[in-house]
Amino acid sequence: MDSENTSVTRAPIAPSAAWGGAPQPVLGLPCGMVLRPWREADAPVLVTAYEDPGIRHWNRPGPETPASAAARIARWNRRWAEREAAVWAVSPEPDAPAVGLTGLADLDPQGASAEFVYWLLPAGRGRGVMPQGVAAVADWAFREAGLHRLRICHSVANPASCAVALKAGFPLEGTMRGALLHADGWHDEHLHARLATDG
Repeated sequence: MDSENTSVTRAPIAPSAAWGGAPQPVLGLPCGMVLRPWREADAPVLVTAYEDPGIRHWNRPGPETPASAAARIARWNRRWAEREAAVWAVSPEPDAPAVGLTGLADLDPQGASAEFVYWLLPAGRGRGVMPQGVAAVADWAFREAGLHRLRICHSVANPASCAVALKAGFPLEGTMRGALLHADGWHDEHLHARLATDG
C-alpha cells in the first residue's frame, strides 16, 4: 500500500457510556427555539408530519395513528437510553408543541458514527432553525457522545436539505448513485459529512 495516498486521522475513541444513563438534555438554539426530548403528548405532531407532502416524500415516514406515534416516541426514548439513537423535538420553547425533528439515527458507538435525520412542519420553517439544530446536535455528539464522524444523506433533488447540511458545516463529499428509493423512483444522493477533528 502506498502510504503517501492514505489518510489516518487520530481521534479519541467513543466513550463506553458517555450519555447512556443520563437524561436527554434540552439544547438551546441561537434563533430562540429549543431541541427537547420527545414526549407522548407530541404524538399528534407525528401524525401531522406524515400528512405533510414534503416530509412524506423526502423522509418516507410510515403512516401514523396516535397510538403508533406514541409507540414510536417511546421507542426513541428507549433507544436514547440504550445509546442507539438521539432524536430531539424542535420546539419554540421547552413546554410548547413540537414543530420538527432532528437527531441521529443509525448510531454506531463502536464505529463512532451516526447519520442525521431531520424535518420541519410549516410552522417551523423560514427561520433558519434546522441548520442551527443540526449544528447543535453535532456539537453535542462530538463533545458528549464521543462520536467521530457524522453524515447527512439526501436526494440530489432536495436542495433545501443540501442547504441545511452546508450551513451546518457538513461539506459535500460526493454523490451516491441510485442510493435511495422514493415514491417516484430511485434517487441519487448527496453525501455530506463532518468529523470531530474538523475545524
